[in-house]
Amino acid sequence: MVRRVAVIGAGVGGLVSVKCCLDEGLEPICFESSEDIGGVWRYTDSTDDSRVSVYRSIVTNTSKEMSCFSDFPYPEDFPSYLPHSLVLEYFRMYARHFSLLRHIRFQTTVLSVRKRPDFTTSGQWEVVTETDGVRESHVFDAVMVCTGHFQEPYLPLASFPGIESRFKGQHLHSREYRDVEAFRGKRVLVVGIGNTGGDLSVELSRVAAKVFLSTRSNTWVISRVSDHGFPCDMVGTTRFNHFLDWLLPSALTRRIRFRKFNSWFNHTNYGLASSKSSKFKMIINEELPFCLLSGTVVLKPNVKEFTENSAVFEDGTTEENIDVVLFATGYNFSFPFLEESVRSVIDDNRSLYKCIFPPQLEKPTLAIIGLIQLTGSIMVGSEMQARWVTGVFAGWNKLPPPSRMMADVLKRKPPVKRNPSERENLKMSFISYTDEIAACAGVKPSVLWLLLTDPQLALAVFFGPCSPYQFRLVGRGKWSGARAAILTQWQRTLKPLRTRVVDDNSDSSSGWRWMCLLALPAALTAGFLFSKYPQPGSSPWAGTQL
Repeated sequence: MVRRVAVIGAGVGGLVSVKCCLDEGLEPICFESSEDIGGVWRYTDSTDDSRVSVYRSIVTNTSKEMSCFSDFPYPEDFPSYLPHSLVLEYFRMYARHFSLLRHIRFQTTVLSVRKRPDFTTSGQWEVVTETDGVRESHVFDAVMVCTGHFQEPYLPLASFPGIESRFKGQHLHSREYRDVEAFRGKRVLVVGIGNTGGDLSVELSRVAAKVFLSTRSNTWVISRVSDHGFPCDMVGTTRFNHFLDWLLPSALTRRIRFRKFNSWFNHTNYGLASSKSSKFKMIINEELPFCLLSGTVVLKPNVKEFTENSAVFEDGTTEENIDVVLFATGYNFSFPFLEESVRSVIDDNRSLYKCIFPPQLEKPTLAIIGLIQLTGSIMVGSEMQARWVTGVFAGWNKLPPPSRMMADVLKRKPPVKRNPSERENLKMSFISYTDEIAACAGVKPSVLWLLLTDPQLALAVFFGPCSPYQFRLVGRGKWSGARAAILTQWQRTLKPLRTRVVDDNSDSSSGWRWMCLLALPAALTAGFLFSKYPQPGSSPWAGTQL
């Protein structure tokens, strides 16, 4: 039986892991190499240390209702999209509320995690840590690695001939970026059009002489602000939309999605994407289209090579007098503290069972938390992982035999290894993945059952945002406030906007009642079909409990 659990890292994954361990009656000790909680969300001006931090101006891409911890909503007066300071404040509130800080050892670095000699029978690990130069050895029944995937900057200089040998300007990775001051009046080339590349291009365009944004990917740009001014993830990430994606042919859903994207602006005209492209990525950025339209940001294809002061692109064009090249090319993950026999088999999250458990281990007492890319909040996915993992450690849930886990991993693993700049294509559906892990943990809500017992809640769950509170309605860890949180999530979204109230005599309540009435048959049908037929990626072991 697992009792003592080592948690490595006190970012999002570490905090939820400590909390979930406590919920299951386990004894966690969290080791954090820095002096505070928050992980990448704890902003610092310094770029000298090895810790990765967000840049000063960052704002969340997922709204507060869709990225909160499932039993701890954000304060209602917090805005829907948050700067790093409010995210960190929320983490502090969470840690205080659940008394997590006393289980964290700060400024303690984990040097090694190795199997004990009797691992095949005990499943125990020897963990060596260092605090103020003093090393200490510990024995744990299980280990949860919560260091995330933003660890080592991926800087593919070999793919850009001349950047090191000929180019006289400055080049750096986005990890070193904090604010615009160092780029004022300069001609800047940003390489990579992920969320970071888009954000930095827009921000630099306000002070730089010129900004060029180089990409080799077809990219769809979407806004955080969706229909009627609501957050886009609350409008789009619903079980109803997920059901349609499952029900309709993929070619049709892709066409509908592209048409929706182009209703904001025609991506082909801007050189960003074509509806004919099979491979693409999506980024969130409200300002990039205007910067392209106003010429403050110029979109360019992939860089072919660099000369002393210019960049030559694959279409044959050249941009002269480039002062700075800023690589927004992502990160590699690594676990240098894990013993080689374990570390060597983790190529990416697809090497892990359900993106969590190394399937080759004789005992499932090592879990990787947060090494996921989702179409929604990683915070929510990490919490769901931690809930399932601690349930496994506590003996409430069980895993299939190693042979079945290995077969599942081989079935899902991509045929070739991808670099971080292509990781967007490995993103998993937020609802599919969280539902899959929730089913394993026994906490996935049943729309069909809710329709029979609580129709109002069922309609909100099916047609409304797939918010984290849904996973606190049933099973272990059920939260008495989940129902109210779901039914009031739109009010909390609007609350920060009520700083100036205007009269509106329109009555939409009757329209909502009619919509609910008409939607009831659709929800019943979807609930029946989802319960009868497995969704893509589901497993016969999902929900298996002792």
